[in-house]
Amino acid sequence: MSAIAVPMRVAVPVCTSAPTLTRTKAALRFAPLKKAVAFRSRGVAPLSRRAPLSVRAVESNEETTTPAFDAEDIVKTLQDKWDATENKGSVFVYGAGALVTVWFSSTVIGAVNSVPLLPKMMELVGLGYSTWFVYRYLLFKSSRKDLVADVEELKAKITGTQE
Repeated sequence: MSAIAVPMRVAVPVCTSAPTLTRTKAALRFAPLKKAVAFRSRGVAPLSRRAPLSVRAVESNEETTTPAFDAEDIVKTLQDKWDATENKGSVFVYGAGALVTVWFSSTVIGAVNSVPLLPKMMELVGLGYSTWFVYRYLLFKSSRKDLVADVEELKAKITGTQE
């Protein structure tokens, strides 16, 4: 499938005066800009020559599939878990602590980002670590099995279902 490049002229506003807070219409002039627009060679006409598209909804007698995501079930599960929680105050304290931690982390990252060479150095450290991770865990089949085993072990520690 090939494409044909068609030159088109598009008017772009260009400021002809010094920058000011308020600009009038006289301060802008329109300069033509050549732009190549690609059309497929299957006989597709440009938008200006196409017939309008009309779409009509048709009722279907087919059974609709049930969605994999059921919001009512999730809300009911959350309500049941909230009702089963004995110490609701500690949930609020942990939630507030998490929000404060996210805010503090954002502040620290903003401060580190303002140091001139530190962001680029951190990018290099991240690139080096990513390269090491790919080499250590993803490149070879046996190491991928080690990674899966490590992740399963970590999930077992977190959920408390260690053998």
